[in-house]
Amino acid sequence: MKLKSHYLIKPDQKVKLSRLETSEDGGFRSQEAAAAVLVKHRETLAHLQELLYAGQQRAVLIVLQGMDTAGKDGTISHIFSGVNPQGCDVASFKVPTPLEARHDFLWRCHAMAPPKGMIGIFNRSHYEEVLSPRVHKLFSAKEARAKMDEINDFEEMLVNSGTVVLKFFLHISREEQTARLQARLDDPKKHWKLSAADFKEREFWPDYEQAYEDVLNRTSRKDAPWFVIPADKKWYRNLAISEILVEALKGLKLDYPTPTVDAAKIKL
Repeated sequence: MKLKSHYLIKPDQKVKLSRLETSEDGGFRSQEAAAAVLVKHRETLAHLQELLYAGQQRAVLIVLQGMDTAGKDGTISHIFSGVNPQGCDVASFKVPTPLEARHDFLWRCHAMAPPKGMIGIFNRSHYEEVLSPRVHKLFSAKEARAKMDEINDFEEMLVNSGTVVLKFFLHISREEQTARLQARLDDPKKHWKLSAADFKEREFWPDYEQAYEDVLNRTSRKDAPWFVIPADKKWYRNLAISEILVEALKGLKLDYPTPTVDAAKIKL
């Protein structure tokens, strides 16, 4: 699949996150103008998802990754609000359960990969295994590279079986993360979102940045690409991702399946 995007990371491209913009507006003069385009994208996605679900010939896996508060939940709610829930599943991968820990690290992710006809969204994903453990030195850089090679093989298998794999890194600045965490502290209704780990992990920002750069450098492939999306402006983040999704699904040239009955011959 050929996708054109300013945010696409080409295979073996050397990524330096500090050189990539976190706050873009796409040239929109106002947030309202962008919101109108997002509405059209949602309508188009709803139609394309219906074709995907009806045909059951392809599947779509969307991977969302980013620093804490980057907006993974918000991305899902704002982009997929018009999609039929029957055709979309969301999975989130946190600390492995005892059973999951006894299997290879991709076992639980493979079990949640979308079947044909479905859109699957990984809100945090198999990449967690080469991020936090790497940052906290639970294994070496060499072991991390080996796991990333296994991830490449896993995603290649999904692609070969008919799954479109699209991966989005929501790129926010440390300053924006500070503002979002402060907003949660200031609003009692958002205290449920607070986690001690979020504040602790901020100390490792440079290490996470380097770990993400390694991931982007090593695992963005032609048929399973990464996109680094500027995410300081939430409204533009949603618009940029939805535009890529619309282009990707249109590229599949989906259509309704051949009817099994002749409706013209049926009389009620």
